[in-house]
Amino acid sequence: MAGQGPQRYPGASTAYWYQNRFGGDLMEVNVVVLHTTEGPTLSDYQGGAVAPNLTAVPDFAAKRLKWYQHFDIDRSSRALVNLAGGVETNTLNVCQVELVGTCDPATHKKWTATGQAHIYWPEAPDWALTELAVFLRWMNTQHGVPLTGPSKWPAYPASYASAAGQRMTGAQWSVFKGVCGHMHVPENVHGDPGAIDFDGLLALAKGDKPVPPPPTQPPAVTPGQPGIPAVLTEVAEGGPALKAGEWTLLKMAADSAIAQGPCTYTVACYVTVTGTPGTRVIGRFHDLPLATGRPSADLPQDGGVIGKDGTLNAVFTRPGALDAKEQLKLEVMADAPATVTYRLLRGLRWNT
Repeated sequence: MAGQGPQRYPGASTAYWYQNRFGGDLMEVNVVVLHTTEGPTLSDYQGGAVAPNLTAVPDFAAKRLKWYQHFDIDRSSRALVNLAGGVETNTLNVCQVELVGTCDPATHKKWTATGQAHIYWPEAPDWALTELAVFLRWMNTQHGVPLTGPSKWPAYPASYASAAGQRMTGAQWSVFKGVCGHMHVPENVHGDPGAIDFDGLLALAKGDKPVPPPPTQPPAVTPGQPGIPAVLTEVAEGGPALKAGEWTLLKMAADSAIAQGPCTYTVACYVTVTGTPGTRVIGRFHDLPLATGRPSADLPQDGGVIGKDGTLNAVFTRPGALDAKEQLKLEVMADAPATVTYRLLRGLRWNT
């Protein structure tokens, strides 16, 4: 059945939502197509007429990608060419992602010379690839998109032409499942995203390659300037089971502690819970003294109610500070038995 699984990527803004204007076809996605915008900022996509499902915009100060969603995950978007009489492209179970930046070395050279902040995706920084890998892992766990793809990712501008050998035939495209680029799709002549580090990206998404750890100390800064934050990014899948009316600690991939002092922080935890429709889920953060492990008294946050499809995607946020003997953790509770199946942490930590 089409349209299964969560339809909004946790944390993505819907400020530029085009599905109400261009309804699209309902699908069951099994492909992710990566594009590059060849521009340094979020596009308006001609009012949504050529928009993808999502756009990832670099936030250089925070060293993270800010996500904007334009269509549901399982709804066709509009960023591919679809010629009459050939195969389907936009509507063939494809979720499309535009990566703000460039794959063109000439554009990269020009923007560098003029001081234009940008990502040159063939040399994307670790934090950008990590953020993209978290999205692909989410698409794999929540929508079954295989973490596989084509072997050829030629550099732009050679990738612009089919002669580079990367473009799929109609028959190959019709049976393809996994992650590919705009340059791989038949009936299209674009060359993006060029020679992105696809092997490294998949290794991060699969967990085969360790995610580069944030620095233990912020880089040196000019006196009077604020410290440079470390980026918090963790993802964990499966469990735990929630007993009705009991608080349960959520462990992230590396540890149950989200942050440890001394520091200030701002965090958001995106949590997927499955269970009986109508079950309410709440969460609470605790500053836990390391010596006693007894939590501070924090007010619970309403996560929401499990929907008719048996799934709730909740988000819990908190800004705060920890002293040298404290750490931050998150607990959740449901009013009927339920199960946490996925959690994603994003945040910033300033050492003090």
